[in-house]
Amino acid sequence: MFLKKVTLASAFAITAGTAYAGCEISGNVSIVGNEFPAIHTVANGAAACTGGDVKINLTADHQKINVDGMSGNPAEYTSAIIANSSLVALMNADVVRPLNDLVAAHGQDIPKNQLITIDGNVMAVAFMANAQTLAYRKDVLAEIGVDVPTTYEEVLEAAKKIRAAGISKYPVGGAYAAGWNLAQEFTNMYIGHGGEFYKPGTAEVSINNAQGVATLNMMKALTEYMNPDFLTHDSNATGAEMEAGNVMIMNMWGSRMGNLMDDEGAEEQVYSNITVGGPLTVGGGSTPASTLWWDGWTVARNVSDEDAVATFLAMKNGTSPAILTEETMGQAVWMIDGYTPAPVNDGVFAAIAAGTTSYPMLPYHGLLHTALGGNLADFLLGKESAEQALADAEAAYTAAAKEKGFLN
Repeated sequence: MFLKKVTLASAFAITAGTAYAGCEISGNVSIVGNEFPAIHTVANGAAACTGGDVKINLTADHQKINVDGMSGNPAEYTSAIIANSSLVALMNADVVRPLNDLVAAHGQDIPKNQLITIDGNVMAVAFMANAQTLAYRKDVLAEIGVDVPTTYEEVLEAAKKIRAAGISKYPVGGAYAAGWNLAQEFTNMYIGHGGEFYKPGTAEVSINNAQGVATLNMMKALTEYMNPDFLTHDSNATGAEMEAGNVMIMNMWGSRMGNLMDDEGAEEQVYSNITVGGPLTVGGGSTPASTLWWDGWTVARNVSDEDAVATFLAMKNGTSPAILTEETMGQAVWMIDGYTPAPVNDGVFAAIAAGTTSYPMLPYHGLLHTALGGNLADFLLGKESAEQALADAEAAYTAAAKEKGFLN
């Protein structure tokens, strides 16, 4: 399976968008997706359609339930809001349908750069770009007299000074929750170190190397300045730590920056000083230690034609220019006509400009992501060596890849 690369840069030409006409549907729609402001906006736009029933389940556990929830006949969910990696998982399970016929009948006005095409089939419609970049307290950096970090090494230097100044004992944040989040942080850092995940031209994993060890060592060094419960902190938890005035610097999703910088959930001294930076580099390299993502929507395979059409129309409405308002414009880097860039999204644009690597869109990479998420925590807790943790992850991946037929 080869996933066509989305040329994200072309999505940011600003054009005059026109709100779509009222949305009328005649079937049932059930949406599952992640929980953050941009996704709420999309789901609310879909729910604005009349004539049918629209149900919404937005949860941080969406990736744990979307495959099973679309596997029944009929499927529990008629659409999953997904990103690069989770589309692959849905396609591997054969639970999402090609959208070519629905695009031809109902979506000819959807910009071509939003159509995620795989082997000639439109499998998803992208609506936003995302990346993890720097978030920091500008007042705190000014207080300790350091410039805005551009490398992870500089983050460690700043963290040391922040702690020494008595400003915060645990000034660094990160979505290091064991599982998906931890694997994502490894992925970012490993790419920044110039690592390759597989032996060229194969599905044979290759992470137990100098770049893999350096990645884990940097991650462990950062955890020395994190809340001791860092293995339980996902994006929601570490974002809350920054809003509470505990975290002063962290790597965070662009789609979360609006929450951090608004006047809800934090004191003015905190939210007025939270600032967005570009992606960091590491180890003297020039490749950003981050990954470029898109988010989009799908239609389940195991639903009636009536519900498939209703789902397509509802999701199209949820990602139409009509959703772009003064309030929603800053929630994401929207791949939607009429989008005007907002300061909170400077980090994602910086990631694009820096040539940030797209998340690996390979049919077997989800297996490695799972293996990483389940086998790196012991190293960070000091229970085993970096080499052993990487060997454990490689072994777990290899077993899963053989079971799925990716390796002999």
